[in-house]
Amino acid sequence: MAWTTPTAVFFACVALLLAGMTLLQIVRPTFERKGFLPIPTTRGDRLFIALMLAAFVHLGFVYATELESFWLPLGLSAALGLIILRRG
Repeated sequence: MAWTTPTAVFFACVALLLAGMTLLQIVRPTFERKGFLPIPTTRGDRLFIALMLAAFVHLGFVYATELESFWLPLGLSAALGLIILRRG
């Protein structure tokens, strides 16, 4: 895998998310809740689902287009991830 700037930014975002969620879990422990997802989830479950969705969005973008910009899938992944984390 080539470590290009977009790849480094993506993995840096994932690392920052994981560090932030760890600190948040220490300060405010989570509990299961039921949102629009069909299963009760914790904050960590929703983060995992959002990260998997981000990976699929990026892979689908690479498959469907020939553009080399990563801003569109990054923005779409961030928006969908926020929806899942807040309402999922």
